[in-house]
Amino acid sequence: MHIRTRFAPSPTGFIHLGNLRSALYPWAFARHNKGDFILRIEDTDLERSSQEAVDVIIEGMAWLGMDIDEGPIYQMQRIDRYREVIKQMLDAGLAYPCYMSEDELNLLRDQQMAKKEKPRYNGLWRPEPGKTLPPIPKGVQPVIRFKNPIGGSVIWNDAVKGQIEISNNELDDLIIARPDGTPTYNFCVVVDDLDMKITHVIRGDDHVNNTPRQINIMKALGGTPPIYAHLPTVLNDAGEKMSKRNGAMSVRDYQRAGYLPEAILNYLARLGWSHGDAEVFTKEQFVSWFDLESLGRSPAQHNPEKLLWLNHQYIQNTDVAKLAEATKPFAHELGINTEHGPDFVQVVGLLKDRANTLIEIAEGSKLFYLPAPQLTADQISENIPEAVVPAIRDLIEAIKSSEPNKESYSAAFKQVLAKHQLKMPALAMPVRYGLFATTQTPAIDSVLVVLGKDEVINRLSRLV
Repeated sequence: MHIRTRFAPSPTGFIHLGNLRSALYPWAFARHNKGDFILRIEDTDLERSSQEAVDVIIEGMAWLGMDIDEGPIYQMQRIDRYREVIKQMLDAGLAYPCYMSEDELNLLRDQQMAKKEKPRYNGLWRPEPGKTLPPIPKGVQPVIRFKNPIGGSVIWNDAVKGQIEISNNELDDLIIARPDGTPTYNFCVVVDDLDMKITHVIRGDDHVNNTPRQINIMKALGGTPPIYAHLPTVLNDAGEKMSKRNGAMSVRDYQRAGYLPEAILNYLARLGWSHGDAEVFTKEQFVSWFDLESLGRSPAQHNPEKLLWLNHQYIQNTDVAKLAEATKPFAHELGINTEHGPDFVQVVGLLKDRANTLIEIAEGSKLFYLPAPQLTADQISENIPEAVVPAIRDLIEAIKSSEPNKESYSAAFKQVLAKHQLKMPALAMPVRYGLFATTQTPAIDSVLVVLGKDEVINRLSRLV
């Protein structure tokens, strides 16, 4: 079997992590099996669909490195195909026009609920042998309904949930086209899956109730239903279903917050799937390990702290030149000119081990690109004790004769500390203040390397 999977979002809002996970697993399954991954845009809801939402979906997938083999394919561009199939179904007696008005349908539902019955269409306009249909009302455009099988059950072996059986008596005759001829979601999905030869449908378990209807339509059209895998819901950190209303962040939000795409992909992979005890792994490892058998059956819970931790791991282990390129846009937003001043790659290398996001690296780098502080006499007297000035003078001379590397600068500090019988903080804190007008910096010997020997000597010389 040549594996073909799809991600079929409705472009009616922003795309959050739960949505992206529904794209990641079918993508990984297709890649693992050297199959095809199709992006299909289910845009038949014209009032709510937008091109901006489509753009966000495509950009988010591209940012995470989830390449597509076919698409985006837009359902609205396939309307003629859906109408062709509906005509075939009407001609074959698989579907029929229904003239029941919305008011009549609402009245029927109210009556059924008053009797504590399940609200459902009663088959009034369903043609049956020997049955006389009501007279067609004038000026009413009918909906088209699918003739759902009567009796028996729909049974499928879900790759996540196991065997599921739903009685056909629970299903009424589904509307497959509205009065204006626009086809409905459950019908379009089946035609698309059939035409696109989809072998595996991997999606959220909010679609479980749609599956028996789709299987019945698929079989009526002579198709073989794909293998279904319904993923448990992703809950937010408060235990509610992840959604914009419940504070979920869009993929663009994470991008703007300085998260690495590799960290997001790794995190998403673990929201409902596992490979032994592996927590941190590459995209390539994930693809090579992925299978449907390892998908979890319980709802996954979003953990912002875990995601931040994972982002920190990736920042620590990413090639520093690549990390610097990723950080530059954030630095530029802060008004930092990375082309003038210390080597930005060196700055990022100094800051990355303590940072959780690219924004934190950019904010930390600001220190190295500000002009030398113009300290007043009061600032100098308050932060640089007179007794330490001779040691600073000797440190300047030691730095002048040192090689411009961390080891040499560390040796220079030790030499001066021993001579003046000082402890490291007694000298390092005034030096930090003299260089940056703050005592909060990374390791001082590394700072000297990044700032550059000439600039260090120039700044310290102003103190003595």
